[in-house]
Amino acid sequence: MDGGGTAAAVGVRIRHPRRLPDFLQSVNLKYVKLGYHYLISNLLTLCLIPIMVAIFIQVSEMNPDDVLQLWLHLKYNLVSVITCSVFVVFGSTVYIMTRPRSVYLVDYSCYRAPEHLKAPFQRFMQHSSLTGDFDDSSLEFQRKILERSGLGDETYVPEAMHFLPPRPSMQAAREEAEQVMFGALDNLFANTKLKPKDIGILVVNCSLFNPTPSLSAMIVNKYKLRGNIKSFNLGGMGCSAGVIAIDLAKDLLQFNRNTYAVVVSTENITQNWYFGNKKSMLIPNCLFRVGGAAVLLSNKSTDRRRSKYKLVHVVRTHKGADNKAFRCVYQEQDDAGKTGVSLSKDLMAIAGGALKTNITTLGPLVLPISEQLLFFTALMLKKVVNKNLKPYIPDFKLAFNHFCIHAGGRAVIDELEKNLELLPTHVEASRMTLHRFGNTSSSSIWYELAYLEAKGRVHKGHKVWQIAFGSGFKCNSAVWVALRRAKPSRNGPWEDCIDKYPVAIAP
Repeated sequence: MDGGGTAAAVGVRIRHPRRLPDFLQSVNLKYVKLGYHYLISNLLTLCLIPIMVAIFIQVSEMNPDDVLQLWLHLKYNLVSVITCSVFVVFGSTVYIMTRPRSVYLVDYSCYRAPEHLKAPFQRFMQHSSLTGDFDDSSLEFQRKILERSGLGDETYVPEAMHFLPPRPSMQAAREEAEQVMFGALDNLFANTKLKPKDIGILVVNCSLFNPTPSLSAMIVNKYKLRGNIKSFNLGGMGCSAGVIAIDLAKDLLQFNRNTYAVVVSTENITQNWYFGNKKSMLIPNCLFRVGGAAVLLSNKSTDRRRSKYKLVHVVRTHKGADNKAFRCVYQEQDDAGKTGVSLSKDLMAIAGGALKTNITTLGPLVLPISEQLLFFTALMLKKVVNKNLKPYIPDFKLAFNHFCIHAGGRAVIDELEKNLELLPTHVEASRMTLHRFGNTSSSSIWYELAYLEAKGRVHKGHKVWQIAFGSGFKCNSAVWVALRRAKPSRNGPWEDCIDKYPVAIAP
């Protein structure tokens, strides 16, 4: 659990509701420059394309006499031929050696908990009351949060929370982690026919549960992975850690040829349930639910044909240098000594600033040239001519076909829909994921992608934008392009209920 997912929760504070700032009304020029720097870094490739086109046109216009004259010229200018050949070979070698390796998403799997772990609204409130840990004010606060949260009656909480009194323990937390991670991995291996021994890179992210041995070591032990595997365990990085894990795996795949990487994203609730009465620490109880995802990545060119997506961009934004951003989501003890995650009243404003920075950097990478020119011209006019001039708001619908906005809560989804001028269908996957599975932290963006696939909406060439928030404070984006029509994998999370969605969400 982390503040990335709970950013939405502040939007449903009972006394002082806060809205995400209109971040597109002000942008920082240095982040635009950073985005253009990424664009210019590929300038060599962009410049070579028109040169090659010009050469092709020139050659196509040559007649047999021209070809004969060129041959005679080259025949008596051996030094020139050798020099040109050296340059061609050298240039080709440099290009082949330095070009980024393509990273393919072969398949992924989302965990679906068993039926007996469901936590309907009435049962949740009944259990909260019977524990004896919450006073009347706290119970009423939780009731109002749940009513406005956008969660349905079919979300899951861990086994330990179904007992009266609850039984959180290290052993119960380990069992929850094993059920989620191994459940997702078993399904992934079954669907891809991948042998665990073929995995060369393993990245696991879980924010609040980091036992010894680590979660990644638990996976290595369970599936008897090879001894030279490069394994990593990311902790404390919040709901945006799933994108961070993908970025780490991508970087590792650049330097390890013909390799598979597995990324496991999850969160652990058992030992992180809050049993106190501090309002700012009660919200995670109402929103976070059991979930996890396992993703198989490959840099093998032979895997392109069977892969669903190709990774195009990852843009990461970290606001941790600012003290308010650093402390806006903070795990601590309340006055009674009970541990929980405390949310600052500034969380929504900080989330908006991080998002503004992230999309300002991402824009030059993904927006059409026409949108970039309009945006940059308006920005320069605002900086130079009139500071009160309303900037041009880029239309991100021209860059992406699908949006997977982290299902942290209803408020942030609402505000992103408004600020980015998205249509209801663009945020449907996020809303329905929140309704069916709750906030599953870093894995929620994969449940959303699975929803789009189950609805048959992802076709070849479509671009998908995954965006998530996390404590620290972070906002991270991943952009994928579909290599084929993406069909839902076997035993997917929506397999038994997709026909019931979308459902109407009560206001």
